[in-house]
Amino acid sequence: MSIIAPEIEIVDRASESIRYLEHGWPTELCRWHTHKEYELHLIVATRGKAFVGDYIGDFQPGALFLTGPNLPHNWITDEVWTEPVEVRDMMVQFDHDGIEQLMTAFGEFAELRTMLDLAQSGIEFVGFDADVARSHLETIRDTRGTRRIMAFLEFLLAASSWPQKEPLSVLKLIQPEGSRKQARIGQVIDNIVENFADDISLDAAARMAGMSPTTFSRNFQAVTGNRFVEFVNRVRIGQACSMLYATEEQISSICFGVGFQNLANFNRHFLKMKGMTPSEFRETARGELMRQVGARQ
Repeated sequence: MSIIAPEIEIVDRASESIRYLEHGWPTELCRWHTHKEYELHLIVATRGKAFVGDYIGDFQPGALFLTGPNLPHNWITDEVWTEPVEVRDMMVQFDHDGIEQLMTAFGEFAELRTMLDLAQSGIEFVGFDADVARSHLETIRDTRGTRRIMAFLEFLLAASSWPQKEPLSVLKLIQPEGSRKQARIGQVIDNIVENFADDISLDAAARMAGMSPTTFSRNFQAVTGNRFVEFVNRVRIGQACSMLYATEEQISSICFGVGFQNLANFNRHFLKMKGMTPSEFRETARGELMRQVGARQ
């Protein structure tokens, strides 16, 4: 049973193609939630914990994030901030279909596709100039009509060209597109995501892709950025994270349920990937998210 299910937010875009929003802290708008729109999100003030899918990490003023459709997210300011903040967050939300139509109509915008695919897992734009990001968002806020859309596209292109994009969550995984080799790797990725608890060997995956193990290993790492075993473990740890903060299952049960054969191995991989133990992750996630739920009640 889920105890921290994200609220589903319906974004009203009946009169505008994109939605600009800013808010302070505390506010009922800050909650564990999800929506079908992308969200390009700038933190203006305070520090705290970012929750994006199964990711937990720190945020500070100037942090810029992009979350993809239906990816749960929340930013929780640390308790040391006891005074209300007038503006903590500035963001713009936009729909996938509109961007897809733009890329179809104007092929030059296809350069956005890689970033939008990566956003399925959430992105932090590490080192992006906060003043530049805020200037873009203020222009979007203060304009209407065609000028607003042009300002939005300019910001989107600036973010897309930024080299330091840090993927955050493994709840969503990229489906590779392009060559036939990439498509075959994509089929293996789909199989891993759907059957993460099974015994998945490199040889079996290579056969599925119609490649030799050596060729498959090389191509898999080129497409995903991970060695095969590392990728399988990432998927399993990501699933474990979801279960840790959304269910009452014991950690040992979660360990075996996601495909690890012994608890020590599970704990070692979890600590390496998340920087904390499974019990610490559960305590942090539940403590922060439930604290905010309690504050809103």
